[in-house]
Amino acid sequence: MPVDPSLIGKNLRAFQIGINAHDRENPTHTAYGIGLAPFDMDRLGFEEGEEVVPGITIQADDGVTGNFRVLCDGDHLEELEAAEEEVVEAVSTQQVSVPVGAPRDDER
Repeated sequence: MPVDPSLIGKNLRAFQIGINAHDRENPTHTAYGIGLAPFDMDRLGFEEGEEVVPGITIQADDGVTGNFRVLCDGDHLEELEAAEEEVVEAVSTQQVSVPVGAPRDDER
């Protein structure tokens, strides 16, 4: 069954917007592909390895149907873990007493 060209155009536009946003927010990473669920690849008429934007190819992944991922050479999970470690290191070691609950009438 042929795919509606306007649907392909909308997806290509969404891919380009996603790549632009990724590149803007991650200037040290290079995007190389778009990850699609195999069902979406079939439904949209894309082939594995097909170049849809210059330098960007379609790749099958186990993502959620209806969504796509920008694939790049950076490790976003490692960066997220490093950011979480920084937060943990910034936690105070001092204890503070904080009253819990609403004040009674005689405490107001």
